Amino acid sequence: MTAKNKRRQIKQEARSAKTEKRRDDKEGISSASSPEKGNGKSPVERGICGPETLFNRELSWVAFNGRVLEEAFRETHPLLERLKFLAIFTSNLDEFFLIRFAGLLRQVAQGVEIPSPDGMTPLRQITALREAILPQLEEQRRCWKERLLPLLAREGIRVEEYPRIRPGARRKLDAYFEREVLPILTPQAVDGGRPFPHVSSGSLNLLVLLQDEQERNRFARLKIPRTFPRFVPVEEEEQEALSGTARRLAERNPSTFVWIEDVVTENLDALFPGFLVKGAWPFRVLRDADLEIQEDEAPDLLSTVEEGVEQRFFGVPAALVVGGEMPSEARSFLVEHLEVAPYQIFEVEGRLDFSSLMELYRLDRSDLKDAPFLPAVPKLDGGAEAFPELLRKRDLLLFHPYDAFSPVVDFLRWASRDSQVLAIKMTLYRVGQNSPVVESLMEARQNGKQVAALVELKARFDEENNIVWARALERAGVHVVYGLSGLKTHAKMCLVVRRENKGIRRYVHLGTGNYNPSTAGIYTDLGYFTADPDMGEDVADLFNVITGYARREAYRRLLVAPTTMRDGLVSRIDREIRRHREEGGGRIIFKMNALVDEACIAALYRAAAAGVRVDLQVRGICCLRPGLPGMEKTLTVTSIVGRFLEHPRLYYFRNGGAEELFLGSADLMPRNLDRRVEVLFPVLDRELLRTLVDQVLEVHLRDTVHARLLGPDGIYRARIPAEGEMPVNAQATMLARRGILYGEFAPPAVSARLASPLPEAGTGTTGVTPAGGDGS
Repeated sequence: MTAKNKRRQIKQEARSAKTEKRRDDKEGISSASSPEKGNGKSPVERGICGPETLFNRELSWVAFNGRVLEEAFRETHPLLERLKFLAIFTSNLDEFFLIRFAGLLRQVAQGVEIPSPDGMTPLRQITALREAILPQLEEQRRCWKERLLPLLAREGIRVEEYPRIRPGARRKLDAYFEREVLPILTPQAVDGGRPFPHVSSGSLNLLVLLQDEQERNRFARLKIPRTFPRFVPVEEEEQEALSGTARRLAERNPSTFVWIEDVVTENLDALFPGFLVKGAWPFRVLRDADLEIQEDEAPDLLSTVEEGVEQRFFGVPAALVVGGEMPSEARSFLVEHLEVAPYQIFEVEGRLDFSSLMELYRLDRSDLKDAPFLPAVPKLDGGAEAFPELLRKRDLLLFHPYDAFSPVVDFLRWASRDSQVLAIKMTLYRVGQNSPVVESLMEARQNGKQVAALVELKARFDEENNIVWARALERAGVHVVYGLSGLKTHAKMCLVVRRENKGIRRYVHLGTGNYNPSTAGIYTDLGYFTADPDMGEDVADLFNVITGYARREAYRRLLVAPTTMRDGLVSRIDREIRRHREEGGGRIIFKMNALVDEACIAALYRAAAAGVRVDLQVRGICCLRPGLPGMEKTLTVTSIVGRFLEHPRLYYFRNGGAEELFLGSADLMPRNLDRRVEVLFPVLDRELLRTLVDQVLEVHLRDTVHARLLGPDGIYRARIPAEGEMPVNAQATMLARRGILYGEFAPPAVSARLASPLPEAGTGTTGVTPAGGDGS
C-alpha cells in the first residue's frame, strides 16, 4: 500500500469512527429531548433516525436529476428550453460520476463496508445507482430521438445522420474536415511500443479498429477536440444559389447540422493510410475529480489547489460510457487498459454526451425560448449614494432574479467611492468572469480604502477562476485570505465600515447565493441589506474569526456553522414542539436545496410526531422520509424544478406568534453544518418577514404546476390541483409580482424586444432549470 493510500485509509477510518460516535451521540440527545422516553413511543416518534426512516443520499440525488429529465418531456416548455433541460441532465450526471460515484468507488477499493445511515454499504449503493441511472439514460435517448429531434426538424432545425446528407453538401463537409479538422487530430496507436494513452476526463473519443496488410487487427484512440463545435453546420446545395444578404443570414443562423464525430468517422481513411478501417465507436471516461488537499501539509494553499486542478483530468476512472453498438472485443480492450470493473461501465444507445446540446440552445431562435422579462429595481432617490440614509431607516430585501442584481453592484460601487467609507470586507465563493464585484473591490483599494476578500479556492469546479481573481486582487493591494484550515467558507456576506457624524456605522449585505451577476439571473436567491448594529457587529466578528486568530462560540443574531448553526436550529425546532403542546398552532416551514443531516431530520420527526405542522420544500436531495406512522398529516416534502434554479434557504418558525425567519447559504447537510463556514441571518423587519412567509413561502408550497410531492416510497409525484382550483405556478407568480418585497420599483431601460408579455400567474409556461447541482 502506498503512503498516499495509507493516509486515505487512516482518514476514512477516522471519519467513519467520528460518524459512528456522532450517530450514537445524536440518538442519546434525541431520546433525552423527548419527554416520552420509555413511555411506549416508537423510535420515529422520539426522532431517532435509522435505515427504516431515511432515504439514501445518492439515490435521492439521482431522483432529483430524474426530475430535471422529466422537464425535457414537458410540452409546456418552449422547445429549446426542453433541449436545455436534456443538456443539464447530462452535465449533472457527469458531475455526479466525478465526485459522488467516484467517492463510493474509493470506499470499495479501500474495503470499506460501513453502511450509510440508511443501511447500504458502498457496493450496494453502486449497484442501486446503476439500477436507477441506466433507465434514465434510456429515457434521455428516447426524449432526444423520439420527441425533440422531430420537433426541431418541424421548426426548421435539422440534425441529420451523415448518410442522409446530399452529395454536394457532403463534399463541402469533407473539404471542411481536410482543411480545418485533420491538421489538429492526433491518432494514437496502441501496440508494444506505444502504450494505451491517457484519456482525459469527459472528452469524447473514438476507439478505431484497423486491419493491416497481414489482416492483423489493431486499435487506435482518437480524441475529438473541443476546438470544434459538436454540431457542424451543413451548407445545403440550395444555399449555393443565394447571394448577398440572404446567404450571410443563412450562414449566421444555419438550420442543418451533423455531429462532428460523424464527420471524423467518415474521413478516417485520411488518418490511417495503408490500413483498413473496420469500425469506430465513441466512448468517454469520467475520472475522479474530488481534490484531496492536506491543508495542514500545504505550505502554499494557492499553489496546492492550482496543482490539484491540473491533476483533475488525470484521476482514476470512475465511469466508462460506451455506445451500445460497440462490439465486445472493443469494449474488452477498453476495460483491460482502463482497469474498470463491470459496474463502472454505462452503456448508452445512440449518442454520448448530450451536454453539447447547449450549442443548439444558443441558436438565435427567440420564438423557441422563454419570453425574457425585466427584473424589478428598487427606487433609490438620489441613486446609490442614498444607501446609507435608506438603510438607517429600514432594511432592504431583494428576490433574484425577479429583482435585479444591479443594486448589489451599485452598493459596492458606492462603498468603493464614498469618501466616508473606511473599509470593505467580503466573501467570494463563485463570482464568475468579468466580475463587476471584484472590479469594485479593486477600485476601493485604489481609492485608499482597506479591503479584505475571502476567496474560497476550494469552490468545486471554480478553483481556476478563483485563483485568477485571487492573484488579481493581491496585485491590486487587497488583503486576500483563503479561509480556515479544513473548512470551506460558503457564507455570502459583505461588510462596509463607514465613519459618520455619530461614529462608526456598519452596513451589511447578506445573501443566500453567490456574488455572481450571471447566476443571479437564473437562480432564485435572496439578498438582505441592513444597518442593524448587532448584525454588523456579528459579521465583523465573523470576519475576524476567518482572517485572524479569533474564537467565538456565540453571536448576537447570526447562526454560524460550524459552531452554533445546528444547535440553533434544533433548539428552535424543540421550542416549537413545546409551544405547540402549550398553545397549539405549531408551524415549521423550511425551504432549501438539500436535507441530509441526521440531527436535523430527527428533530423534524419529533416535531411532526408531536403534531407540529412541518412543510419542507427541498429542491434536491432529501433523506427524510415523509408519511411515516404518526406523522402522515403533519409532514410534507415537495420539490420544485422549473424555469429558474430554486436556490434560497429559508427557515421559518411560528414560535407561538413571535415568528422567526432565517435566511442564508446553508443547507441541512453535514458538510454545511460541520465542514463549512456558513451563516443564517434573521429577517428583522416584521413587514418583510410577513411578506416572505405569505407571498413567497406559502405560494411556493401551493405550487401545482412544477412541484412534486415526495411519498414514503421515495417516489415524487406531480401535484394536481383539486377540482375547481386554478393551477398555481410559483415562479410565474413571482414574475408577475416583481418588487413585492419593497413596493414600488423602476424597471431598467432595455430594448423593446425584452419587454415581452409575461405569462400569467397560474399558467404552465416556464422554462428551464439552469443547473442541477447546488450552484452554491
